[in-house]
Amino acid sequence: MRYSTNYDIGDRKRGQGINEDSVSLTVFEEGHRDGYRGQDRPAAPATAEGGDPVDTGADDPVDTGADDEADVSDADSDGRPMNRSAGVFVVADGAGGHDAGDVASYIATTTVAERLAPVAIRAARSYPGGFDVDVARDVLPDPPGEQDLEAAVAEAITAAHRDIVRYADETGTQSYTTVVAGVYADGKLHYGWVGDSRAYVVNGARETISPLTRDHAVVQEWVDSGEIDPVEAHVHPNGNEITRALGGSGYEDPDDATVEVDTRTVRLYAEDTVLATSDGLVDAQTDAPELYEQYAETDRADEAAERIREEAVTDDELRDAVLDAPSLDAASRTLVSLANDRGGKDNVSVLLFADSALPETPDDGGLPVRNIDPDIDISERDTVIMTDE
Repeated sequence: MRYSTNYDIGDRKRGQGINEDSVSLTVFEEGHRDGYRGQDRPAAPATAEGGDPVDTGADDPVDTGADDEADVSDADSDGRPMNRSAGVFVVADGAGGHDAGDVASYIATTTVAERLAPVAIRAARSYPGGFDVDVARDVLPDPPGEQDLEAAVAEAITAAHRDIVRYADETGTQSYTTVVAGVYADGKLHYGWVGDSRAYVVNGARETISPLTRDHAVVQEWVDSGEIDPVEAHVHPNGNEITRALGGSGYEDPDDATVEVDTRTVRLYAEDTVLATSDGLVDAQTDAPELYEQYAETDRADEAAERIREEAVTDDELRDAVLDAPSLDAASRTLVSLANDRGGKDNVSVLLFADSALPETPDDGGLPVRNIDPDIDISERDTVIMTDE
């Protein structure tokens, strides 16, 4: 399994702000006998270790992943077999400053990772058939279903929500964070999210990008209802308002606090790269107010729309950055640089992983629909929590 993480405070906040994003990646690698049955074993350089959780907070770009060129799931040049991989990823984007958002994102990544790592390993252990091992069913854990794993993700995120509410209650702060997190096991990604941090899957065989999440945001609701168009959504003045987040202001009972978590499962293939990111990647432009005014004043003219597409970070650009990069490390650096080149309005965190031990992408017509909404591609700005208080 190959992976890379990278994060940055963002050019606009450099020297006068903090990084409230946090990233965690936990990888489980298992090798046995001759490796996976029936899988191609491409040559690759020597293996490398990786998988420790990562929590962010640096003011300068930091690359914290294992290099794409070192893949512990692929055969190396000596013909060593591919391993079976499982893992947990978490990306959180805090709001509220050093004593609130920074802590909230840290709690989110560490709590979710702690709870889901055993789930990922248990799920991998439940399926020994890939190694052609005949193990009596009664000595193995029951194989979890998709609903079981999605429920585990939701429960881990809810546990993080309660921990953040407890922190807010004890400190008297307003502590919030978004989160996108998931379990990768047995060739599937089981994931959930709250807020506007996102996940995508980029497929190299088809050269496509599929958004896996839909933002919990005011602008997203307006796009869904047809009140505004997707181009306007890139630069709308209300684009910084999210409708759902972990944490709160300390008014809830931490033991009973709940949050609505959207969950989903998608199948992955050898040519897939999963990208998880905070909204700072797609919300990088600093001239959004001017672009919005121009778009409105010209009655949504094509020329104004095209300028917005050129200035905003689009899904197509994310796809190209991943597909054109020689490694996942290079891709993660390119994505952070892209956000900063467009203005670097906010903290930006990216996490990428891929597993070439998986089956190849099916021929045309055989790939399942993974895009949560193929017609919507929007960007938001500095996070504002919309509450009833």
